[in-house]
Amino acid sequence: MEALPELYAIFQGEVATVTEYGAFIKIPGCRKQGLVHKTHMSSCRVDKPSEIVDVGDKVWVKLIGKEMKDDKLKLSLSMKVVNQGTGKDLDPNNVSLDQDERKKRTFRDYTSQKITLEAVLNTVCKKCGCKGHFAKECFVQPGGTKYSLIPEEEEEEMAAAEYERDKKTSLADDSSKKRKK
Repeated sequence: MEALPELYAIFQGEVATVTEYGAFIKIPGCRKQGLVHKTHMSSCRVDKPSEIVDVGDKVWVKLIGKEMKDDKLKLSLSMKVVNQGTGKDLDPNNVSLDQDERKKRTFRDYTSQKITLEAVLNTVCKKCGCKGHFAKECFVQPGGTKYSLIPEEEEEEMAAAEYERDKKTSLADDSSKKRKK
């Protein structure tokens, strides 16, 4: 087995190939190559890795991940956490790498959860008897002023028509009572 660098080790490697998603870097001292994904090439957005590196360039990289997949060891490298001029570690405590990992994992699927809406307008408070709110939201003091929602224009017209109808029926009832006497 070839001697691989330790996790989070910094070394200088040579660019072997450049693809649209990143660049493969030859690891010194072994025949393995590691991938610098285009998101780890620079702290700025990289659309084309070929604009950043060319085949044969020497670059400073940090080994940020080792993964066994299909009986092959895949190595992840990063250029953005290493100063390309001096090889100095710009993220010695791996804080930005942890933040990048957290960003990838924060997506949650909420499609199975149902959203329920409460129809408040047609409710009557059990505490004060007014329309438009629940007892838990009621702020009426015992013996105090009662408040309810201002009715819409249509509701006002319907209430006025109902009042007129009630008034006419009460007048008709009064006149029939007078006749009986």
